[in-house]
Amino acid sequence: MDISIELHNDLLVWQKAEITGHHIYSRLASMVGNEANRKVIERIAQDELGHYDVFRSFTEKDVEPDRFKILLFPWIARLFGLTFGIKLMERSEDAAQAAYAGLIKDIPQLEDVLKDEEEHETDLIDMLDEPLLRYIGSVVLGLNDALVELTGALAGLSLAFQNTNLIALSGLITGISASLSMAASEYLSQRAEGKGSDALRSAVYTGIAYIFTVAVLVLPYLLFSNYLICLVVTLTAAIVVIAVFNYYLAVARDLDFRRRFVEMTLISLGVAALSFGIGYLIRAWIGIDI
Repeated sequence: MDISIELHNDLLVWQKAEITGHHIYSRLASMVGNEANRKVIERIAQDELGHYDVFRSFTEKDVEPDRFKILLFPWIARLFGLTFGIKLMERSEDAAQAAYAGLIKDIPQLEDVLKDEEEHETDLIDMLDEPLLRYIGSVVLGLNDALVELTGALAGLSLAFQNTNLIALSGLITGISASLSMAASEYLSQRAEGKGSDALRSAVYTGIAYIFTVAVLVLPYLLFSNYLICLVVTLTAAIVVIAVFNYYLAVARDLDFRRRFVEMTLISLGVAALSFGIGYLIRAWIGIDI
């Protein structure tokens, strides 16, 4: 069929995306130990190659894949998990799917391509099962509690002590003690709900998330001498942690990033501001100058 130059160029772009997806899924399949999961990813890789051939039948050209993406996405999957890597890649294909749908009337063959793309998402959601996502509730518990509690504690301690060494020491003691307490509480909570086999792992994920957050928030007080600069850096670090974690959740679990990010940030900064004021009042009331 005769196609316009503009449509021809669009088809080349999508053709490149399909062959790139084929190579990425092939590499991801080689990383998966579960045989059933591997077969699903291999089938998707073959579907992407089939889509490439559909586009090639119209463009009558071969195109090279995006080598950077072929290197990037497997590393993302290694670092952040297979679910996150694949979901992030699928997000990048949403625009293409919308474009396919608009061209089905002119190019009926795209209906099968679109159907395959939609099935990919369903297969992936049903297939993927990772420990981090199974225990994401425990990670959320650890991060949320540490961000709210420790940003508030450090803000209050900053004005009360005005000494970075004392603030760091107090923050570490408070944070480590709280992480052990939170992990123990999570363990007992899981046991009480009859989830004995998962209780220990849930507790470990909660404790690790809490300690990680403690380390990030206290670190500025070990690096700088001005307590106000430390507080600003700590609050900035807290916002970065909130943003990164909520983006991960938004991609891996198809959640609303903006709403969760704003909510968590306002709570953490609100508690920090309140604690800063309490620290000022206590310092003025007791009259102790450290």
